[in-house]
Amino acid sequence: MTELNSVKEIGAPDVLVVGAGPTGLALALDLTRRGVRALVVERADALFPGSRGKGLQPRTLEVFDDFGVGDAVREASDHAPIGLIWQDGRPVGEHDMLGDAGVGGPTETEPHPRARLLPQWRTQEILFERLTGLGGRVRFGVALTGFDQDTDGVGAHLSDGSTLRVAYLVAADGGRSTVRRALGIGMTGETVDPAPMVVADVRLRAGALDRDHWHLFPGPDGGFAALCPLPGTDEHQFVARTDDLDIPAAVAALTHLGAEDVTEVRWASDFRPRAAIADRFRDGRVLLAGDAAHVHSPAGGQGLNTSVQDAYNLGWKLGQVLRHGADPALLDSYEEERQPVAAHVLGLSTRIHRGQAERGDATRQLGLGYRGGPLSEGTAGALEAGDRAPDGPLPDGRRLFDLFRGPHFTLLAVGTDAELPPVRSEFLHVHRIGPYEPYGKGLFLVRPDGYVGWAGEDATGLARYLARLARSVSPTTAS
Repeated sequence: MTELNSVKEIGAPDVLVVGAGPTGLALALDLTRRGVRALVVERADALFPGSRGKGLQPRTLEVFDDFGVGDAVREASDHAPIGLIWQDGRPVGEHDMLGDAGVGGPTETEPHPRARLLPQWRTQEILFERLTGLGGRVRFGVALTGFDQDTDGVGAHLSDGSTLRVAYLVAADGGRSTVRRALGIGMTGETVDPAPMVVADVRLRAGALDRDHWHLFPGPDGGFAALCPLPGTDEHQFVARTDDLDIPAAVAALTHLGAEDVTEVRWASDFRPRAAIADRFRDGRVLLAGDAAHVHSPAGGQGLNTSVQDAYNLGWKLGQVLRHGADPALLDSYEEERQPVAAHVLGLSTRIHRGQAERGDATRQLGLGYRGGPLSEGTAGALEAGDRAPDGPLPDGRRLFDLFRGPHFTLLAVGTDAELPPVRSEFLHVHRIGPYEPYGKGLFLVRPDGYVGWAGEDATGLARYLARLARSVSPTTAS
């Protein structure tokens, strides 16, 4: 066994993240902005080249805004176009692919009411650019070949012959996760659809299809194909129920276009839709996130979004343990909070795939939360601990999300002159605001991931709750 008690070199990572997909990049970004040294290793020589997870749900747009990439994502993405249904080469109707959720536009509490489309490769580029801009590191062409752990750390063996000692290892290495398999953690699930499917990024002959619609081609016996224009590119994403990886031939067989209308295939993959969830999300100092922990049908656009929110949940907890001396038992709450959410979302994706549910409010993921969870304590006004903390305008022109943005906790006193506890720390910001109906009257401790962790009509119990999050909190005067 590798010696795990050696002194770590200056600049060596605290956390090794395996996999440079959206999950791994989001986690490393979150850790880096907290001052936690993270290294991402990726066996491929470059970022993933395909558009696969192209739908960004409203909750994920809020996460990206907090990460400081919201403007870049909005500039590169676009709202999902209306679906245009074709039969026998003629358009026969329209269909809103996102249902009626959020059609009224932004509200005070929900600044991003509708999902946006962005090719996965571009989402990853934006996260990568932000991560490296903050000083984060990604090593391409390097695979994890093995690891061993004890109660103090993890020894990670890499394909370049090096061995790293880290405090924690996070598997973000996809549905076929080598880390999960090495741990012997099983996946419980089912085949959503026995029929094979393909997804590909294609260029079409100019004028073959307009780029104002998501083109839908229903076929007999449940067959279908779709061609969706990808924002910021001259490409379409082709998705079809077929086993034909000759993409031009598949397009010709399932749509009114000819094979010659496909001028280039940029990327293609085949799969069988499956829904499964890992039996455990943690084994000692090794944690699973994203597709390594749960795999989804692509229906409803939930997989990438759920994965990014795994990273958002885990990042602040690792930060509290590694930077602020919180009890490592805090990390137990990662599985306790995220596993039920993943199971819920998997069920939703499966029902949508099978035509048993429609895309709509539930797919936006704004209603997901942690009520009754291990870190949710108290009720005040209109909110219960575990709820998503709503956005809202402030008199100085800022918004509540501006107060929340960053790696800190926020203690929000709303419409109350209740005395605040004389505690403050590096990770806690305190604000008083006037009455605001979506919150009601009370004190609300908003976690770094935007959920209410603690709520009360007065500060009774707050200091005890805060003590769970750090080794100490310093006396100060609340403002």
